[in-house]
Amino acid sequence: MNKSGWVSVAQTDVGTVRKANEDSYFESSNSEIWCVADGMGGHARGDVASYMITQHLSQLISESKNKVLVENIVSCIEVVNRKLVALSKQKQSIVGSTVAILLFEHNKAHCIWAGDSRIYRIREGKIARITRDHSQVEEMIDAGLIKSEEADSHPESNIITRAVGASSHLDLEVRTYDLELADKFMLCSDGLNNVFSDQELENILRTTSLNLITEHFINEAIVRKARDNVTVLVVENVNTGDFDKESHKTLAQDMTLPFNHFL
Repeated sequence: MNKSGWVSVAQTDVGTVRKANEDSYFESSNSEIWCVADGMGGHARGDVASYMITQHLSQLISESKNKVLVENIVSCIEVVNRKLVALSKQKQSIVGSTVAILLFEHNKAHCIWAGDSRIYRIREGKIARITRDHSQVEEMIDAGLIKSEEADSHPESNIITRAVGASSHLDLEVRTYDLELADKFMLCSDGLNNVFSDQELENILRTTSLNLITEHFINEAIVRKARDNVTVLVVENVNTGDFDKESHKTLAQDMTLPFNHFL
């Protein structure tokens, strides 16, 4: 168990349509860093792109003697971006991925992301999305061209405007929030939030124990015929929550989803 009490659980599934899982996740509760990456569907080797992100984060932590900071993570993802841009030129097709990273530093929670993978926070039983999608429809909502409830059914709902590997210039967004010990966080790929409303996410996060929550999300996403890969990662402080510490004491050490395919 890490000293801070923060632990995480994560699970991923290919969904009901795609043949390969292009999602990847990373969790290191000891270092208080968590990540979900979603390889760009329809492009060459999206699974490689997301896996490269999680592997570089794992390497960053293993080689760091001090606390990993926001600037270290940004530099790490910039390295991945350069490698993916080079690979894209070699493949003559974009090899890219979204990324959403959560980092705790003292009493702050930092969100670092590009694309439409999301980070949510539950505080005092209420859900808040603390990232904003880098997507065509999000820009249309911001401009007042469409309403938020029209976004999911819009024909351009799958078009993202930022991604790791999509351009030589990587535009990561960073936001910092106050952190409270009773907060609960969820990182997910769009395969999850595409089949759940925010209210449903809130109800599940508020009422389901950490032991069971990822399995609940994945199983229900499959029942709802999730068309995309589905990844969910939940972070909670066990010093304030209901959690079976003994049976899950090794989860905090589970850093990276293993893959059998490499570059």
